[in-house]
Amino acid sequence: MSQIGIFDIVGPVMVGPSSSHTAGAVRLGYAGRQILGEPVRRADIHLHGSFAATYWGHRTDIALLAGLLGMAMDDAAIPGAKKLCCDHGLAYQFHRADLGDVHPNSVRLQLQGESSHADVQGASVGGGRAAIHRLDGFAIQCDGTYATLISRHKDEPGVISEITRVLGEMNINIAFMEVSRRRRGLDAMLVAQTDDPLNSRVIQWVTGLRGVRQVWCLPRF
Repeated sequence: MSQIGIFDIVGPVMVGPSSSHTAGAVRLGYAGRQILGEPVRRADIHLHGSFAATYWGHRTDIALLAGLLGMAMDDAAIPGAKKLCCDHGLAYQFHRADLGDVHPNSVRLQLQGESSHADVQGASVGGGRAAIHRLDGFAIQCDGTYATLISRHKDEPGVISEITRVLGEMNINIAFMEVSRRRRGLDAMLVAQTDDPLNSRVIQWVTGLRGVRQVWCLPRF
């Protein structure tokens, strides 16, 4: 049984009005921005379920844009996110979408930067908490509790052991790890949640390993 903390009861420090539709949405946008790894230049935002039905009244649209700009959920600048998007050259479009059998507060973020792109799907799960469930078509689980290393790599023997070896040599302890793939022998995705912070050196070392195609390092969000 998972433990409930005091902040699960009283709620997070945030710019409202809603912990699930506003604060959690900021966190989802922020996670998408961190995965992209650079400023967002274009965002196609697909809102599902309750998000699609009530986003205007709960300011979910503004919250998601604020997160994509890199704001935390207590940033006083959140209400002005749409104007800041214009100032920072972030073009966006909102769509209502059916994402299937997923949490009602789900969103798919198709993001484009100057040199990279990302397709991120996640949900605001209550109390300002958020979780990422899909990345570039791969099923993953990441809720921002831990710093997280994500690698996209060739599905072949030895790649995972090399990644974990590098993390061990850098004194980074893995708390949880999962691997998914869509088809044997093609691409696979590793998600390692770590007790220790990650930095650009981790990306550099892991990216240089045989079979590794792309690496993301997410801070706690």
